[in-house]
Amino acid sequence: MTSNTKEVATEFLPLLRVYTDGSVERLIGSPLVPPTLDDPATGVSSKDISITSDVSARLYLPKLTDDIYYEKIPILLYFHGGGFSIESAFSFFHHRYVNLLVSQARVVAVSVEFRLSPEHPLPAAYEDSWAALQWVSSHSIGENSDKEPWLINHGDFDRVYICGDSTGANIAHNIVMRAGAEPLHGGVKILGAILCHPFFWGSIPIRSESSIGHQQNMMCRIWKFVYPSAPHGIDNPMINPFAPGAPSLSGLGCSRLLVCIVDNNPPRERKRNSLL
Repeated sequence: MTSNTKEVATEFLPLLRVYTDGSVERLIGSPLVPPTLDDPATGVSSKDISITSDVSARLYLPKLTDDIYYEKIPILLYFHGGGFSIESAFSFFHHRYVNLLVSQARVVAVSVEFRLSPEHPLPAAYEDSWAALQWVSSHSIGENSDKEPWLINHGDFDRVYICGDSTGANIAHNIVMRAGAEPLHGGVKILGAILCHPFFWGSIPIRSESSIGHQQNMMCRIWKFVYPSAPHGIDNPMINPFAPGAPSLSGLGCSRLLVCIVDNNPPRERKRNSLL
């Protein structure tokens, strides 16, 4: 008699379980929801598009009232959180959040669907996110016939912002650092970045961080799981911007930076460091 029970290869609780056949079962995360045209609560419209064979996105456009119909409005590139391994730009949680954000901030938003670990370990999510930023920037130049009309008709390429929450904020930070060293299509510049409780860590405790189990806590375990080949491990500059040899934060490729922190969130000290 053959059993249909799959054998577990490894698990990273409470996030996911990996089976010996290579399949991944994600144990938490909100359900996927479709885009909406003229959302009844906010008036925001959304649609899904492909950027490359690996990267897609959900685009959002606020209700075009008379006062902004012919006005160019800011562009927001958004990266979702979820430990680099769960959640989605198409999930209920992030769709609802970005929908409300677009309604209140009156921006054109591009919420990026990057590849997840462990099927695609880091740096895949970073490369996908950079490709999405370059795709947005490419709309500032060249012929418009094959370009996304919501960006062409309504986006202001002098007001491009990057935003993310948790590990999405980590992605936003690293994308803005890269934009400080590499040019974007059309010479587009990032005006500002918003990091909402960004995911940072390092091997040496700082301030109130406990030295007991410091390198075995969830932050460290997530990083080792999603980026097992990271040079210098938990002191890779992508997770520890203050590690020895990390690029200077003076090289940030934006002129404005907002960091939001939560006092009872474990890596709060490192977030405070990013404000210094």
